[in-house]
Amino acid sequence: MRYHPLWQLTLGKLREFVREPEAIFWVIVFPILLALVLGIAFRSRGPDTIAIGVESGEGAASVARTLDGAPGLRAEVLEEADAREALRDGKVALVVVPGPEPAFRYDPTRSESRTARLAVDDALQRAAGRTDPVKFRDETVSERGSRYIDFLVPGLLGMNLMGTGMWGIGFAIVSARSKNLLKRLIATPMRRSHYLLGQMFGRMVFLVFEVGALVGFARWAFDVPFRGSIAAFAAVTATGALAFAGLGLLTASRARTTEGVSGLMNVVMLPMWMCSGVFFSSSRFPDFAQPAIRALPLTALNDALRALMLDGAPLARVAGEVAIVAAWGVAAFAAALYLFRWK
Repeated sequence: MRYHPLWQLTLGKLREFVREPEAIFWVIVFPILLALVLGIAFRSRGPDTIAIGVESGEGAASVARTLDGAPGLRAEVLEEADAREALRDGKVALVVVPGPEPAFRYDPTRSESRTARLAVDDALQRAAGRTDPVKFRDETVSERGSRYIDFLVPGLLGMNLMGTGMWGIGFAIVSARSKNLLKRLIATPMRRSHYLLGQMFGRMVFLVFEVGALVGFARWAFDVPFRGSIAAFAAVTATGALAFAGLGLLTASRARTTEGVSGLMNVVMLPMWMCSGVFFSSSRFPDFAQPAIRALPLTALNDALRALMLDGAPLARVAGEVAIVAAWGVAAFAAALYLFRWK
C-alpha cells in the first residue's frame, strides 16, 4: 500500500497544499475573516433611528418637536430645496410638508420610506388626539438561529467547499499540464482514475481543518448554534467536498491554460454564487426559476447544512438534498474520467 499509485498521488497533493501558504489562507483564514466582517456589519441590534425631514413653513417647528418625541424618529427642519435633495440622496426617508393641507413626500419603492410613512403618520395622529380602540402588548423574541450571521455561516461553508474543491484541484491539474508534468506521468504504473482520485482524496484530508475552523470560530465569536448530529454534518460536508472536487476535475479535464480553466470555473460557479443562497435566501428569485435553482449542487448543500446546524434535522430529512449533491459528484467524476487528457 505504501507504494500504491493512489497513496503516493494523495501524499503528493497534500505536500503541494502545505507548501503553498496562500492556499491555507484562502481555505481557512479567508472564510473566517469574511464571517467576522459580515457578522459585525449585520449584527443584531435595535431598530435604526429613522431620519425625517420637515419642510420649513407654518407649523414646521411644532411638527419637528412632535416627531422628535416619538420613539425611533429624528426630525429636522429643512428648506424645500434642501429637503428634496436630502430625500433624493437618502439622507432622510420621508419629508413632511406641513400646512393647511399637509402631505408626505417619499419614494414608495424604498422599504424604509414606507416604514417611515407609517411611523410618522402614527406619531402625528396620536399627537392630534387619536387613540386605539384595541391595545396590543408586545412580545419580543430573540433566539439563536434567527439572526443573519446564523443564516450566513452555513452558506459561507458551502461556498468555501465549492471554491476550494474547484479552484484547488482545477488549477493544480492545468498548471501541471501546462508544465508538461502530466505528460511524464503517462509512463508511470498508474491509471487515470488513480490520478483523479488522488486529487480528490488529497482535498479531503484538509476538510476537517477547513470546516472545523469556520464552524468553531462562528460558535465562539457569534454563538452560532449547532443543533444537529456531528456525524450527519460530517457526512454532508464530505459529500459536498467530493462533489465539488469532481466538478473541479471536470472543468480541468481538457483545459490547457490557467486562463482557460479560470473562465470555465467562473461559468460554473457564478450562477451558484448568485442564486444558491449564500448571502441571501434563494427564495427571493421568481417561482419559475426555483426548479433550476433547487437542482444546483450548492443550493442543495446550503439547504442541508442549514437544516442540520440551525434546526437539528436528522440526516433522513435532508436525504433529498444530499442525493442531489452526490449525483452531481458522481456524474462529474465519470465525465472527467472519460474526458481527461494528459496533454
